[in-house]
Amino acid sequence: MATLSLTGRALRLLSSREHSRTELERKLARYEEVPGSLAQVLDALEAKNFISEQRVAESLVHRRASKLGVARMQQELQAKGLETQTIQEALQIARSTELQRAHAIWQKKFGKNIQSTSDVQERARQMRFLASRGFGGDTIRKVMGGSLEDDFTDPA
Repeated sequence: MATLSLTGRALRLLSSREHSRTELERKLARYEEVPGSLAQVLDALEAKNFISEQRVAESLVHRRASKLGVARMQQELQAKGLETQTIQEALQIARSTELQRAHAIWQKKFGKNIQSTSDVQERARQMRFLASRGFGGDTIRKVMGGSLEDDFTDPA
């Protein structure tokens, strides 16, 4: 049984989804037999544009935007070891659609008419749900406040 080289392992990981250099270092460190060989492999893959921070960030935002708020996506991007500038650029579009995405997620989970509930515990539970998904306080208040119909309708 042949063992995979570091390059082969890295390419196998990259074939399933985009990975940052930090992620690849973390996943492949245990297979490095010669000190410095992993860095050389990753440098070569970066030179060939197989590893791209921008693609990693865009991919994560694309995959997770339908379920998460900007704060949670930012956390995940930081955990991947991406630079702040790359993270901010990737999250720019997600920020502009945050309210609509939060409302859609809330509506899918809790239904249409629950937001008018007067049950304090139920409202708190719904707010905690949105907060756990990474939505900010202002967005949560707007979703729970019921003023969304005005935000989503065309004035025409």
